[in-house]
Amino acid sequence: MSTDNLTAILYGVEDIRLEQQPIPTIRDDQVLLRMDSVGICGSDVHYLVHGRIGDFILKKPMVIGHESSGIVHKVGKSVKHLKVGDRVAIEPGVPCRYCENCKAGKYNLCPDMVFCATPPVDGNLTRYYAHAADFCFKLPDHVSMEEGSLLEPLAVGIHACRRAYVGLGTRILILGAGPIGLSALIAARSMGAGNIIITDIVQDRLDVAKELGATFTLVVPKDASESDMVKKVHETLGCAPDVSIDCSGLETTNRLAILGTKSGGCVVIVGCGPSEVKVPLVMGLTREIDIRGVFRYCNDYSSALALVASGRFNVKKLVTHHFDITETKEAFDTARYNRDGAIKVMIHCTPRNENNPTPF
Repeated sequence: MSTDNLTAILYGVEDIRLEQQPIPTIRDDQVLLRMDSVGICGSDVHYLVHGRIGDFILKKPMVIGHESSGIVHKVGKSVKHLKVGDRVAIEPGVPCRYCENCKAGKYNLCPDMVFCATPPVDGNLTRYYAHAADFCFKLPDHVSMEEGSLLEPLAVGIHACRRAYVGLGTRILILGAGPIGLSALIAARSMGAGNIIITDIVQDRLDVAKELGATFTLVVPKDASESDMVKKVHETLGCAPDVSIDCSGLETTNRLAILGTKSGGCVVIVGCGPSEVKVPLVMGLTREIDIRGVFRYCNDYSSALALVASGRFNVKKLVTHHFDITETKEAFDTARYNRDGAIKVMIHCTPRNENNPTPF
């Protein structure tokens, strides 16, 4: 086994470094993975820029990265479903499995959740990484490693749609056409949603949304008034949406979701913005709009894998840029500043396509 374990470590605000780390040892219920692809998430960028997300505060150096896939390099004694050489997607959060939330099937709410790249837990933008075997999902031969990494944002989109009870014919407003908004779009389409309108301030992202099945796209002008945007959504969609999924998390999009959704409808807020915002709560309550939060995902990885493996949607369109782990700083700049139409920036810990059945 190589001793090269180059690792991306976030030391603090605007301070990310590449360093060699010891190759981890594994427990009996874990596998040692030779990492392949790691996508950059908005939360990774947020920790780099602000050093915190809500109550999760970076207080000591932390390995970054959690949207990932890898090759099984070693298996623990009690691992039965994986073997050396298997290509796997990695669900990054490992719960305690014993608390009330875990037993109720809501392990994403486990108070003892160990989640990659969430302070103080290290992530997996590294060459070798140890992870719980039961949270690794074997990839079919025709699914690429990059697609395996995309299961993480796709799981968020699936969880959001399930929280909103999206079904046949549901009319949906999606606010934000970044990776999560586009993932929600793919998930909604797979669940049989009807007309979907998706908004963003960047036309390039809306073009991708159209290719992925959005019925309508809507550029949000910087000077647009709230009332005008509600009217425009209703006119474009032909009605008020049954469901609004806010993937931006801004106060403006929180408000637009509540004001724009039909009476008796549902608003799901996925994006995390400021800890406190001003929203038209009474307007939502008097129209009996359900307002629901989304925190990561739960029991959604298998569905995300089935969706990708089906080939019904070209999720590869989400990946716009590729970098080697040695180019981590440049990769983060590309994601942070949306350079060259960046949507999902992928970092490769091994040479690109080395572990893919066909070139990606």
